[in-house]
Formats: sequence, C-alpha cells, structure tokens
Amino acid sequence: MVAAAIRTIFAQPDAAHVHEQLSTIAGMLGRQFPKLERMLGDATEDLLAFTSFPPSHWNKLWSTNPLERLNKEIKRRTDVVGVFPNPQALLRLAGAVLVEAHDEWQVSDRRYLSEGSMAMLTATTKEVAPAQLMPA
Repeated sequence: MVAAAIRTIFAQPDAAHVHEQLSTIAGMLGRQFPKLERMLGDATEDLLAFTSFPPSHWNKLWSTNPLERLNKEIKRRTDVVGVFPNPQALLRLAGAVLVEAHDEWQVSDRRYLSEGSMAMLTATTKEVAPAQLMPA
C-alpha cells in the first residue's frame, strides 16, 4: 500500500501536481507512519529533482537502462579477459569501454535524449537592453 501510494507521486502530469501529490501522500501516510512523513519531507528536494526537467524527459530520467547496458558491456569484456594481473589493468579496460561508449554517444544519429528536447533545457528568454545613445 505504501509503495503504491508513493508511486502516485511520480504519475502526475506536471511539476505542480507532483509537488501537490507529495504533500498529500506525506500527510496521508504520516497519520500511520510519522517517521515516513518526516523522511519524505526531508527528501523532498531530492525526490522531486526530476521536475526541473521538461516532462518529456521524465521517463528517461527514471530509467536506468543505459547504465545497465553499459555495466553489462563492461562485465562482458571483463569476462573475456578472465583474470587481471593488477587493479590498474581492470581500470584501463573499464575506462576504455567507457571512452568507447562516450564516443559512440557523441557521433550517433540515435540519441537517448534528442537535441530538440535538450535545447529545451537551455532555452532562456533573452532580455534586450534598451539602446544606449552614444555621446557625440
């Protein structure tokens, strides 16, 4: 019941409703579990950090699929080697896998978060200062 109630926080359509739902759920659960209410209150900023991104990014921010895929590739490559002579050798191999993945992400046509959706993060309205008259 508690997990289902907490999941409703993340099922809201926009940031305002997410914040409102967190307050509602914390209050509702707080009657039976006061420690949980305090915990949700203390973790509000961390729990709702995803709301500062556009709603179209939310599902991808919640997903750990890219990280799991990367870890699986590192595991696959280390299994091929089997035994490493020292910790630095393992670090070099894992680092090489990470560099390769980074390079692929940089040049890939298919992106996890499209350029258009990423542009929404940096889009700001520029204020135009009134024209200054230059002294003659």
